Amino acid sequence: MESFAGRVAAVTGAGSGIGQALAVELARSGARLAISDVDGDELALTHKLIREIGAPVRSDRLDVTERAAVVAYADDVQDHFGVVNQIYNIAGIAFLGDVEISRFKDIERIMDVDYWGVVNGTKAFLPHLIASGDGRVVNMSSMFGLFGVPGQAAYNSAKFAVRGFTEALRQEMLLAGHPVGVTTVHPGYVKTAVARNAAFAPGVDKAKAVRTFERLAVTSPRRAARVILKAVRRNKARVLVGPDARAFDLVVRIAPQRYQRLLMPMTARFQ
Repeated sequence: MESFAGRVAAVTGAGSGIGQALAVELARSGARLAISDVDGDELALTHKLIREIGAPVRSDRLDVTERAAVVAYADDVQDHFGVVNQIYNIAGIAFLGDVEISRFKDIERIMDVDYWGVVNGTKAFLPHLIASGDGRVVNMSSMFGLFGVPGQAAYNSAKFAVRGFTEALRQEMLLAGHPVGVTTVHPGYVKTAVARNAAFAPGVDKAKAVRTFERLAVTSPRRAARVILKAVRRNKARVLVGPDARAFDLVVRIAPQRYQRLLMPMTARFQ
């Protein structure tokens, strides 16, 4: 894929952050957009930005944990545009808390949104992408899908799962000869509201965690979106977004048995 012009791209989590930036950059590249988010007000802003660019766009409030609704949504997008070429499964939430103090329902919530939301979007859109003859699945993992971090067991679990699911899917598409490229995205700290909107286990200092995140976030959403779309154009299997993601990935690959002790003094600051 060398151009996004004329392609139909569906983006979940498009109301803010990386999802919004991706939708806007796709619109600037000539794509036709189907954008969704659980927050209707934020989604309306993204819709306005895309309309100002002049790109065709439809907006729908969507909770990616509601499987039947996601499947129906994929069919609606297909009916609306006549084709769907790309799905960007970006919707996600964050949670901070050690396993010992985290509630079962908090861990389940992260898995429902960050993992099952990706599975729901992928499964719902995949038949349409195959039928398009020029498909693409882009799934949002994280640099925390590459290494474990104290206080992030729930988030790690979801993002590791997305990584495994998406890497397996890419191989399946190749083996089946389907015209669908698959890319896993591993962002580092990006300047979004994800930390401010995160959930926290009882006793966790939210203000401190948010300050730490915002101090470490060095990559803008627009920069992240451009890096991701560059990788899509080149049919990359995975993309590391930000210098922090690249640095941590290198440490883990060099010292897979020792990285936890090497990184603990630094990752402990994330809490």
